[in-house]
Parts: sequence; C-alpha cells; structure tokens
Amino acid sequence: MAELARGDSAISKTFSQCWKWSHLIAASSTQDQKERFLKPFLADDTYVLGKGGSEANAGSDNRMPPEDDPRAGWKLRAERKGDEWLLNGEKLFIANGSVAKLFFVDARTDPNVGVRQGTTMFLIPRETPGFRVGKVFNKRGWRFYQNAELIFEDARVPHANVVGAVNGGVKARATDKSEFGDLELAANALGVCDDAVGIAMNYARTQSRAGKPLIDHQVIQLKLNEMYMLTEALRSFVMRVAWERDRVLPDSGNNVLVMNYSTDVIQRVTRLNMDIHGAEGCMMNARVDKLVRDAMIWTHLAGDTVQRIKVIKRLKAIAEAEAEVDAGSPD
Repeated sequence: MAELARGDSAISKTFSQCWKWSHLIAASSTQDQKERFLKPFLADDTYVLGKGGSEANAGSDNRMPPEDDPRAGWKLRAERKGDEWLLNGEKLFIANGSVAKLFFVDARTDPNVGVRQGTTMFLIPRETPGFRVGKVFNKRGWRFYQNAELIFEDARVPHANVVGAVNGGVKARATDKSEFGDLELAANALGVCDDAVGIAMNYARTQSRAGKPLIDHQVIQLKLNEMYMLTEALRSFVMRVAWERDRVLPDSGNNVLVMNYSTDVIQRVTRLNMDIHGAEGCMMNARVDKLVRDAMIWTHLAGDTVQRIKVIKRLKAIAEAEAEVDAGSPD
C-alpha cells in the first residue's frame, strides 16, 4: 500500500478497497455467492467493489454505538418479503459509489435492538431493481477515489445475497482476516510522505536562491530534515504494527495509534513540501498541491482522532475483563 501510494494515494486506496472486499467474499460468502460474484470479479478488471456503511445521520456511532440506544447507527431498513428483502433508505459518502459493480451494504433488519445485534449485510449488484446511485461528491482530495450517495427505494434483494446470518452483519468478517483498516491507511500515508520528501529534495537540489543552491540554505535544510525524520518515524511505526499483526499478537492499541500518528505526520510533511516550493507550491506545482489536498482526507478518515482514542479505551477494557476471567479459571 505504501509503494502504491508513493505513486498515487487514491489509486492505492482504490486497490485496497477492492482487495479487502474480494477477500470477504472468499472468506465469508456461500459457494453460490462465490460463483455469482467472486468469479466475475476475477474475470473483469473493471469489476470494482464498494461498501455501503456511512449514512447522513449515522457515521461514527456505527464504530462505537451507544449500547443502550437502538436508535443509534444505521437507518437503512430491510424488511423480508418471502425470499426477498425490500431495502429503503440512503447511504452517503460511499467509496467507489459511482463506479462499483457490487456493494456490501449494511441494513437494519431489527430496529428494536442495537446496531450490533440488529444489522444484516447484503451483497447488492449495481443493477438491483430499486437501487440507484445519487450524487457524486466533488472532493478536495483523493479525487480518483470517488464517493457517492446510494439510494434504495423498495430495492429488491434476494435472501440468497445475505452475507453470513440475518442480524449478524457486524460479525460477517469473523472468518476474514484480510481487512487491516487503520494500518492500511497509515501505510498509505507513509507512501505520500515518501513522495513528498523526494519532490522536496529534487526541488531543493535544482533551484537556486540568493546566488546559491536552495538546499544550501539553512532554513531549507531544517525543513528537509524534519520531513525526513517524521517520515522515517512513521515508517518504523507502520512496520512495527505490521510485524505485530503478522504474529497475531494481542491488540495493544498500536493499530489505532499508528493511524493517529500518520494523520499528524502526513499533513505536516506535505505542508513542509509546499513551504519549500514557496509560491510555486501554492499556485503552480500541481503535484505539490495534490499531496496537500490528499493529506486533508486524513483529518476525518474512517473516523477521527478522538474516536480512535476511545476505541483504545474499549480495547483495554476488554483485555482487562479477559484477564480477570483467566485469573479466576482453574489451572
């Protein structure tokens, strides 16, 4: 992901989005679903995948829903009618929404319980009756990685397209270990930082100011040093978390923290790159400007910094509870 992002961050994310959702089909879908969806995906390089989660009034509370409030979370409703489900509602800011041929969509199938107990995941092809793509959003960054609105008006989805169990949508990925979420995004940020450092170094070596190469000016040296230092620190953190994931070590919260750190680093490094380019960075150099705009995406990407800190708190509470159970068990 880092190496792809060094070429283009949005293309890297488009690749990972399709990669991880195709693995979900392979890991958690029925043999019939694999025949109908995985084979076409493998045969067609334009068969892009998407995931319909976020809604206009249901975003962050899907990741950390209030346990005692069934009104929190997704509002898209699915009602069973014989061998079909009728879906009504909307999804918003859906990645690959304007181009995907197949979507994984989370819908509420039991509105009387919390989102974690009353949600079902559906496989929904683009040509599903009653389903259409709405507004395509004009984004500041990641413009290649398009986001759109998904609209469901009595969309008719066969029961055979349910992923896993009814009301078990949150657990649909239980057998799939391909999703690497925050680590993936931190690796993407690393690639952007690598690109920014390379661009800044090349510019400083080839431009002159006040009669000497730009790179000989102390203020430029300090900025280059900071860019490189932050990028290498991020690289070490990303690789450490990847090492921990490869060895299936207990989640200490590093998977979340590396994302928070990458959010700060990518925005600082791309801004320094723009500073080094001076007026050209702000007005004339499209590549420098693009990296800054792509970095802005990290401000609110798969949640925000505060929410991820709350996730760490929840992880530690779960770990402490498990430790108490283990301590009370007989040898």
